[in-house]
Amino acid sequence: MSDSSPRRLPRGRSALSPEEVERIQRSRLCAAMAEVMAEKGYVATSVADVLQRSGVSRQSFYQVFDGKLDCFMAAFDVARDLLFQHLLEMIGGGEGGAPAPGSGGGPMDRFEQAFTAYLEALAIELPYTRLFLVEVYAAGAEAVRRRAELQNTIIDVLSDLLGARDEEGRFTCRMIVAATSTLVTNAVAENDLDALRAVGPPLVRNVRTLWDAGAFGNRSAAAGPAGQ
Repeated sequence: MSDSSPRRLPRGRSALSPEEVERIQRSRLCAAMAEVMAEKGYVATSVADVLQRSGVSRQSFYQVFDGKLDCFMAAFDVARDLLFQHLLEMIGGGEGGAPAPGSGGGPMDRFEQAFTAYLEALAIELPYTRLFLVEVYAAGAEAVRRRAELQNTIIDVLSDLLGARDEEGRFTCRMIVAATSTLVTNAVAENDLDALRAVGPPLVRNVRTLWDAGAFGNRSAAAGPAGQ
């Protein structure tokens, strides 16, 4: 992840286009922001720290970002995109990170597959995970609002996955997402990947119990075999 001596971009007439240079610098700065914050926290992280980690000059930084918060918000967007990218890769999913229509098993089997993939995605991108789960609260109201938008997207995906079509079912999905957020945030704050992955089995068991009780608006399905 981190690199104490990042490679400089090529110079001269044969160098990359200005647009490509900016894209690479933006990517480096976002990664550096996530990595440094994972070590020092948002408040203690300075632009100078990010520059040192990324190998990007101060002048180039301010050509890309207005300041530290602007860089943080860009890194947050990268974290969101990486999460869904990993989910899609792990579950071979459809649009939005949900399993593709027709994938094997019933709704609860697909939920277990998706949730396990979600936890693994968080573990793979731990600095970015810490950014949007932990450090986001120190970055201010706009960052917290962006995180709430991401949670609403996850609620939508979960509702579609479990066929929650009424307000009761959607509230159950909202409750699951909120509980998951609390459980995984504690593990991420401690950099404890074992604890992060351990959230999976008990949470899936409890969601199955809710499914069997018809808490997703699936009362007719709940009368049949569990998980179907």
